[in-house]
Amino acid sequence: MNDTQEEKYTKLKAIVETYLPDDVSVDAITLESNFTTELNINSANLVDIVLDVEDTFDIMLENEDMDGMLTVKDALQIIDKKIAEK
Repeated sequence: MNDTQEEKYTKLKAIVETYLPDDVSVDAITLESNFTTELNINSANLVDIVLDVEDTFDIMLENEDMDGMLTVKDALQIIDKKIAEK
């Protein structure tokens, strides 16, 4: 992971941490973490994460992007793609 990737990962982790339930530690967040099954983030909070990601990275996510955002790694790939399209 290069510096820019690391920076995006750190920002994304900070966003996700806000919505983690009490029984999940921020240390549990890895690239392979599934938002709903491993991090126990409910669908309402997932929408909030998407909105925060849009604001933080100044991008717009479509429904198909959200559908493909299952893991932290998926989210980073989508963020990269959207930034590249700007």
